[in-house]
Amino acid sequence: MRIRRAEAADLPRLQDIERAAGEPFRELGMVEIAEDEPPSTAVLERYRAAGRAWVAVDGNSDGDGDGDRPIAYLIHDTVDGAAHIEQVSVHPDAAHRGLGRALIDHLGERAAAGGLTGLTLTTFSEVPWNAPYYTRIGFRELAESELTDGLREIRRTEKEHGLDRWPRICMRRDLPPADPR
Repeated sequence: MRIRRAEAADLPRLQDIERAAGEPFRELGMVEIAEDEPPSTAVLERYRAAGRAWVAVDGNSDGDGDGDRPIAYLIHDTVDGAAHIEQVSVHPDAAHRGLGRALIDHLGERAAAGGLTGLTLTTFSEVPWNAPYYTRIGFRELAESELTDGLREIRRTEKEHGLDRWPRICMRRDLPPADPR
């Protein structure tokens, strides 16, 4: 597995990954999440063009050219001095291989080198592969008093889109200061 910047040709594949990654929500009764459409290719292109879209590729080519095919992706913004993970998704066929964590760690390294103070995200608090997973990899839930203006705005938008039908939280993982060398 290796991580690289997303390319324009990858964007339809990222949508496929998102659709497939949404299916397990159906089993939790979160049908609306399972059936939610992925970001449009235009939205994904804006992330890609800005250098804020990363993919994990298998790297194991079996001669059919699939060795550089994305199997997971991450898109991010900068919100109030932190790299905010807008979306991280892993195709279920590639689950439990550490791809999501590798993408998040990759972003953390880049964000720290760029002087950002942390990684943030919003997530479902009661979905096993959401908040409990992020807690295991170093994120902590933010209290309401710790939310920045940008995170409050993200949460307002999520609420407008109906995501608050299920409990959601903001989380943060602090980053070490950039090495001054």
